[in-house]
Amino acid sequence: MRCGKHWFSLVLAALLVMPEAPAAAANQAAESARHFAAIAQLAQPSPLVPIQEGWFLMGTIRKDDDPFGMETQFDDTEMPQRRIWLDAYEIDRDEASLGEYLAWLQAQRRQPPEELQRLIRHLISVHSLPDYVMARWPALYVVWQEAADFCQSGGKRLPTEAEWEKAARGPEGRLFPWGREKPEPGLAVFMQYHVHEIPIVAAVDSGEKGRSPFGLHHMAGNVAEWVWDWMGIDYYVMMPERNPQGPATGRYKSVRGGSWKSKPEMLRTATRGGAVPDQRAATVGFRCAR
Repeated sequence: MRCGKHWFSLVLAALLVMPEAPAAAANQAAESARHFAAIAQLAQPSPLVPIQEGWFLMGTIRKDDDPFGMETQFDDTEMPQRRIWLDAYEIDRDEASLGEYLAWLQAQRRQPPEELQRLIRHLISVHSLPDYVMARWPALYVVWQEAADFCQSGGKRLPTEAEWEKAARGPEGRLFPWGREKPEPGLAVFMQYHVHEIPIVAAVDSGEKGRSPFGLHHMAGNVAEWVWDWMGIDYYVMMPERNPQGPATGRYKSVRGGSWKSKPEMLRTATRGGAVPDQRAATVGFRCAR
């Protein structure tokens, strides 16, 4: 508890940016810090799901006769389709939660990013969202290095892009985690909009109908997910057929799965995306593997 109290003090001090803050601002800062700590205390780890060794289909076979069809490649980066072997591994059933992320920041004695602080203050003051609800939200505004460090601190790591895709689509190469049916409410959280950019997300342990073949939640929609690999636009042509790790260098890190804002085609298990590693976004989170 000493570490928690120290973190509370650090957050409170950061919020009180003026030497002599007005009483109202001081009270708001103290209230926000208490909520950050309360959300962190509600953190619950995800169970790990074992993925057996073996082959799976990664990527997409080129299709040019149905440009708007879901089976048509989103872009050329997901081609050609390859048969890839992965050794056995485990991956979190759920995305890392906001409670877990705040608890990790607390343990590291780091302040929550300003974007997240503003969001939580807004959710509390305007929408009266309870701490226990926010604790089960996916982690948001996380840069790639924080996601990697978070996983490492728990004896895990970020999944490779190949590991992520196999866990999402299974050995037979499902179009979506749940099968071939087009996305709809109840299967995934997607195509949401809020005038103030407030995330419209679901609890990380929800979404039973949209589970992947291995039982993972929200491998499509909710938040897109950082993976280990650098994003290589032509990597599928040259990647090794066993345990690919991605290019050695790059400008963007791969992000998979689509988010609460995404269009349906971004939720395909083969669709690829990328972001600069230091980007903080309300649409990007992560899950861990080992």
